[in-house]
Amino acid sequence: MTELARDLSATSNDALRALAAAGAQELGWDATAEEVIAWVARNFETARVAVACSMADAVLPALVADQLPHVDVLFLDTGYHFPETYDTRHEVATNLRVNIVDVLPEHTVAQQDSLLGKDLFARDPSQCCALRKVAPLQEALAGYDLWFTGVRREEAPTRTNTPLITWDEKNGLVKVNPVATWTFDQLVDYSDENLLPVNPLLTQGYPSIGCAPCTRKVAPGDDPRAGRWAGTDKTECGLHV
Repeated sequence: MTELARDLSATSNDALRALAAAGAQELGWDATAEEVIAWVARNFETARVAVACSMADAVLPALVADQLPHVDVLFLDTGYHFPETYDTRHEVATNLRVNIVDVLPEHTVAQQDSLLGKDLFARDPSQCCALRKVAPLQEALAGYDLWFTGVRREEAPTRTNTPLITWDEKNGLVKVNPVATWTFDQLVDYSDENLLPVNPLLTQGYPSIGCAPCTRKVAPGDDPRAGRWAGTDKTECGLHV
């Protein structure tokens, strides 16, 4: 364990930022997911660590739990998910050594409709994402020193330069992307080989799964995220920008 990480309970943001930079240099651009998670396990032994999971698959929670059992898994319960997504969340909670933390927006869907008008997602999807995803996650992350995400470089042009480890300035903690180098096929193969829970929508034309009103099927060969906010110029919900 490095000197920087010996007592994370008293570690400043500057020290965490320096530790993230050291990890990025040590692991380079293409370390394996297992190597990245092992680095976290060594250097953040006393840290508050979380995994963000959209419940499209259970690969990331499973990989992290192998080395950090009973890790918190943050599920953004927007109130708009497909039934299959909620079913996958239940399977992950039941079958993996993780602690599911449901992260809720300030208002229910009905309350938001009353305050801002029905179907905000159709009129202003960016505001809807900000209220139901970005703000709740930012509040939840305030209780952690590091978070793991499942962002992959091949998902979209906006993600091609995703580092394995970085300092998340917006949220004020270390951000780790262990499967950044993985392809969609690798995710599917790993799920199959390890008998992990997987959202059935992945094999039904939904390679990227978000909220039901804003997610459509994708034609074979199209950009995997083409079904997200289809018909608009929106490409990201705001969690990773």
